[in-house]
Amino acid sequence: MERIRTASLGSQLFVLQMVIVLLAVGATATVWLQHTRARIDDQYEQRALAIAQSVAGLSSVRKGFNSYAPELILQPIALSVQHATKADYVVIANRDQIRYAHPNPLRIGERLSTDGSRVLEGHPWTGTETGTLGRSVRGKAPVFDFSGQVIGLVSVGILETTVDQQLGKTVTPLMWTVVAILITGGIAAALLARRLRRQTFGLEPREIAALFEQREAVLHGLKEGILAFDIPGRVTLINDSACELLGLSPGCVGSPLGTLPLSDRLKDVLSGVDIGEDLIVLHRDRVLVLNRVPVSVRGQRRGFVVTLRDRTELVRLTRDLDRASSTTDALRAQAHEFANRMHTVVGLLELEEYGEAVSYITQTTQTHHRFTGELRKRISDPMLTAFLLAKSAEAAERGVTLVLSPESNVEAELMGDPRDAVLVVGNLVDNALDALDGAAGEVEVGVRTTRNGLHIRVRDSGPGVAPELVSEVFQEGFTTKAAYAGPRGLGLALTRQTCIRRGGWVSVDSVTGHTSYPQWKNDRSGGERVFDDTPSPVGAVFTAFLATQ
Repeated sequence: MERIRTASLGSQLFVLQMVIVLLAVGATATVWLQHTRARIDDQYEQRALAIAQSVAGLSSVRKGFNSYAPELILQPIALSVQHATKADYVVIANRDQIRYAHPNPLRIGERLSTDGSRVLEGHPWTGTETGTLGRSVRGKAPVFDFSGQVIGLVSVGILETTVDQQLGKTVTPLMWTVVAILITGGIAAALLARRLRRQTFGLEPREIAALFEQREAVLHGLKEGILAFDIPGRVTLINDSACELLGLSPGCVGSPLGTLPLSDRLKDVLSGVDIGEDLIVLHRDRVLVLNRVPVSVRGQRRGFVVTLRDRTELVRLTRDLDRASSTTDALRAQAHEFANRMHTVVGLLELEEYGEAVSYITQTTQTHHRFTGELRKRISDPMLTAFLLAKSAEAAERGVTLVLSPESNVEAELMGDPRDAVLVVGNLVDNALDALDGAAGEVEVGVRTTRNGLHIRVRDSGPGVAPELVSEVFQEGFTTKAAYAGPRGLGLALTRQTCIRRGGWVSVDSVTGHTSYPQWKNDRSGGERVFDDTPSPVGAVFTAFLATQ
């Protein structure tokens, strides 16, 4: 038993199959032998009965019962029939079951060794009994006189040794058949074991189990999500990280991709409709990077594997770094602008243009203080105020004027999380500055709170958004900007996601060719979009709403 446990998988499979073949062949042979024996017994019983009935129907036999010495007449007849039919014995007896004929003459005159009362009632009988000559298959028939009365019986028997000899003639082909089946089964078992070993790369069960355990540990220990599909698009594997990132359960294995609760953009990437490397997808509150690669086994395509990496924290850190960089750029721009102004003042003083110097200083100071004071007056949140000041300096360095719309009025307690406001305003302002593409122009920012939340509007004097692109600008991955190192098409998608998460919306309400853009009405108090049309330069206008949480 220990040797079997330690044997190779092929050996165990071969032994198991041979045991199954032996059991199947043995059971089949046993049933066949029993059936054949019963059939042969029945044939010999019917043969014996037919001989007995034939003898009982002979007129010479009937007459012999009425003679002075019946045994002298019936014994020769019985021996003659026995010799002619090759029966082992033919016995004739009267109603008292006293033998008149028997293969052994010494038994004549003795009573029958088996009961023949049922036959003497007029009924033929077949079966197997043990008599003076041994166990035999018998057929018994009543003898009727000419008036129809039972006057005796005839018993014909064929010894079981004869039956066994007949059965033995049929066993030889059976044994050859069994041997052929065993040889064929052994060859098939050996071929199957060899094929299984080749398909399992020669690995033993314990090695396969170890590989499976390692696979499960690796898959479920990875922080990256792993999602596998077969060719028809059914999920064949998903690890814990993928379940967490996509909001799915392990029970989705076997489900078609189309039935999963995922966004259309995510399904396009998973199904291969949207191809590429490091594709960025927004799913719920996460920024995911997906890569889809085919899986081939022995040169045949079996499916696809998709890896998912969570870049949410990285994107947040990148945006924080961008804001810090913007602040640094703003300070650098202010320092540069201050140096230029100081050079101008120094030049005026050297030219002894004292009045012009005083006028220049006064004008410059008033302009800066006016914008700063306007921000502090209209926007009570310090984070949003500081951010707009930084963006104003950045815009000035790029030759763009950033202005605050007259209707702007923000109460910090009504705007909700200021980080959401900074994200939305920052993305829209960055998009507006990029739309101007280094050309001089104007970006107008309008922010206003109502009892329902924060309303944001950003307008630029750039070329606007083409009508055919209006429905696509908020999709992740969409961009009209030149490619550079790093993902594009994410800012407006994040803006849309943030607005929806806050129970709001975002839209572009002005496109190329329009000479007006939406303005808030004075009686606006809710989150619904109600606008007046006021003449304006051609450009795009993005409006957004963040509900108060």
